Amino acid sequence: MEAVLWYVLTGTRGGTNRVRILKALDERPRNANQLAGDLDLDYKTVRHHLDVLVDNNVLENSGDDYGAVYLPTDQARHHWETIEDIIEQVD
Repeated sequence: MEAVLWYVLTGTRGGTNRVRILKALDERPRNANQLAGDLDLDYKTVRHHLDVLVDNNVLENSGDDYGAVYLPTDQARHHWETIEDIIEQVD
């Protein structure tokens, strides 16, 4: 999981926005529309990054597609120290 986190958050384009999304979701779960507004990002951009994070088991969603609320997976929480290390390097 640590290798996946480093790759998804630092090894690809968009890693900075994925870090911003994770930081926001650490504060409180939100849906894609709320994230787009709170982070001043395009909705489609946020959806793309959410899909990448879900596909890599970093985030999970609950609810229907449009209103789905996103939060870190248990596996991501287990490796949260690594995520914090990555956040420090990206910021």
